[in-house]
Amino acid sequence: MGTVRLLDDDALAPRARAVFDDIRATRGTQYINNFWRALAHDPATLEAVWSRLKEVMGPGELDPLTKELIYLAVSTANGCSYCIHSHTASARVRTHSYD
Repeated sequence: MGTVRLLDDDALAPRARAVFDDIRATRGTQYINNFWRALAHDPATLEAVWSRLKEVMGPGELDPLTKELIYLAVSTANGCSYCIHSHTASARVRTHSYD
C-alpha cells in the first residue's frame, strides 16, 4: 500500500542519481531498495540520510553485522515488516561476508 511513487533510475534528478551511484559503489551491488527509491523524491533528504547511514555503519566499536542486527531488533520492536525483511536480508549478506 504505497503512497509515494518509487522512482526508477530514469526518473532521478542528478543529485539523487549521484547518491544511488554511491550506494551501489559502497554496497557493491546494483540493487537499490524501495526505501531509497521513495526518498529520491527529495534529493537533499536522500543525500542526508545516506550520509548519516554511511557514518553509522562505518568503522567503530561495533562490527557491521552487529549494527545490522540492532537495526533488525528495532525494526522488530516497531513492527515494521518491510524493515524486518530488509535488515534480515542485509544481515544475511553480512553473515556470509565473514565466512
